[in-house]
Amino acid sequence: MASVDKQRIEDVLACPFLLAERIRSAVEEAESFKLECGEVGKQVDRLLQMLRTLVRFTTAVQSLYERPIRRVVAEVSRNLDRALTLVRKCKHRNILRRVVAITSVADFKKLFNFLEASVGDMRWLLSLFDCENGGASVGNVLSLPPIASNDPIISWVWSYIAGVQMGQMADRIEAANYLASLAQDNDRNKKIIVEEGGVPPLLKLLKESSSADAQIAAANALCMLANDVNRVRTIVSEMGIPIVVQVLGDSPVRVQIEAANLVARMAGHDQVAQDDFAREKVIRPLVTLLSFETFLDDPTTQLGKQIIHSIAQINKEMEKNSPSNSWGYRPYMNSYSNLSTEGSSRGGSHRKDRENEQPEVKLQLKISCAEALWMLARGSVHNSRRITETKGLLCLAKLVEKEQGELQYNCLMTIMEITAAAEYDADLRRSAFRTNSPAAKAVVDQLLRVIKELDSPTLQIPAIKSIGSLAKTFPARETGVIKPLVVQLSSRHQEVAAEAAVALQEFASSDNYLCTEHSKSIIEFHGVPPLMRMLRDSERTQLPGLILLCYLAIHASNSEALEQARVRTTLEGADRTVLAQHPMLKELISKAIYHLNLYHTGVHPQSQSYMP
Repeated sequence: MASVDKQRIEDVLACPFLLAERIRSAVEEAESFKLECGEVGKQVDRLLQMLRTLVRFTTAVQSLYERPIRRVVAEVSRNLDRALTLVRKCKHRNILRRVVAITSVADFKKLFNFLEASVGDMRWLLSLFDCENGGASVGNVLSLPPIASNDPIISWVWSYIAGVQMGQMADRIEAANYLASLAQDNDRNKKIIVEEGGVPPLLKLLKESSSADAQIAAANALCMLANDVNRVRTIVSEMGIPIVVQVLGDSPVRVQIEAANLVARMAGHDQVAQDDFAREKVIRPLVTLLSFETFLDDPTTQLGKQIIHSIAQINKEMEKNSPSNSWGYRPYMNSYSNLSTEGSSRGGSHRKDRENEQPEVKLQLKISCAEALWMLARGSVHNSRRITETKGLLCLAKLVEKEQGELQYNCLMTIMEITAAAEYDADLRRSAFRTNSPAAKAVVDQLLRVIKELDSPTLQIPAIKSIGSLAKTFPARETGVIKPLVVQLSSRHQEVAAEAAVALQEFASSDNYLCTEHSKSIIEFHGVPPLMRMLRDSERTQLPGLILLCYLAIHASNSEALEQARVRTTLEGADRTVLAQHPMLKELISKAIYHLNLYHTGVHPQSQSYMP
């Protein structure tokens, strides 16, 4: 037998009618407890009348929310089945059979309670679907059906979802806001909302073009739900990504803010969503929105000309690729689809509205778009490459230069993710961070400015990490990127000093073919004394400082600065104390000591071989 959720709604509604007819026949045939059986018949008739009314409601509603109907009617059917079983026991005249059946007045009292509960459930259900009397509105939450007496949340969720799916526009907006508030309370509420089918009506409401408030309410509710990979996957499986991308590309500013927030939330919690957003080409509209009005104050600079030209090209491509028919799906990769643009002529008016928006609203749009790009780039070489191909690096560099606070931070974190991807992908490194690239130069200049001029670990750390990730792109003559990192080895913020040491490791490591030249530059900029101090500080700075010191000893062993600082003695002591906690350092420390011995005890390098 199919489960209730898999049966057609018509079959679910037919079941209690068949049971009711059997109960009527059993009541007429009852030989004992006739009074009680007659009362059962009256209760069943009440339920039948309610069920008929429910059937009329369900046929009149175009977009029916079935979940509460299935649950309530299934419970009604169970109670009717109980009634049929009990009434049939009253048919037999034989006293022995009556004794064996063990039927009593108490059994009927218990049955009456069940049937009365079903009447209460049906009364609540009818109020939910009675459109003439405010059905599918949040006002129905004030009542509580017996089926939800042990868990009131379920009835609230049913009412709100029904309001979103079947109510008038004002009710739909209010219900979506209530769902968002309920989801904000705890993860259990989020789980119930998703399990009870809340995602499809919210996506449908988000897709509505007639009301910006409706789209904002829906996007906010979905954003509240999307903090778990399984719930994000539900949104993905309901074709949510094409809807979100379309809304982001052609909506009022306040709607675009919520859409960008939803992109960030989903991409940040699920790699599948992150990849599918990229397939739906979400990066281009995000970069376009992020660059809005960013370069108007400086249109004559070479950087400004390049970015304006790039964004113009992006906009032309988007207009060319946007169909003008109404909302609809067409086949796309991985069973997904690109949504066509409804009323593409609205794009111009939205741009005009965007220009006239309040500065704080424009700022929030950029903050949300920058966070979305950050989440899309995180751990993804492909998405990082797409951002660089849309000239996003130029835009990010300019915003880091001009802005402060959350927007500046989000842009720095996006750059950090892109550079981290470039560190492990040589093609991305060569294409996006060529030494003669204006975008790469702009980014590096701003990273160095943040490192040198700002006294904020929150901003300095991603900038330092980014420079470290780009270590392989800098030629030996580019010592200007090394000096600021060496200076930060003496930072009063230990986390900044530690990150500076880690970044310098990328320059001095054997994986960098210019490690010898970079190691000498670090020493020439007086990097050894602060490293020696770091070894005496907490473990946070001790370990990265020790590793960097080993690299310097290996690749610049003949430096007098290393001998004067008694680095060999320090490493020999570290060999005994640190290895207990970090045994993987044994080979590196031994190799560093070996190279120092070669140059500072008069032994020629070719006369010995290193044995780890």
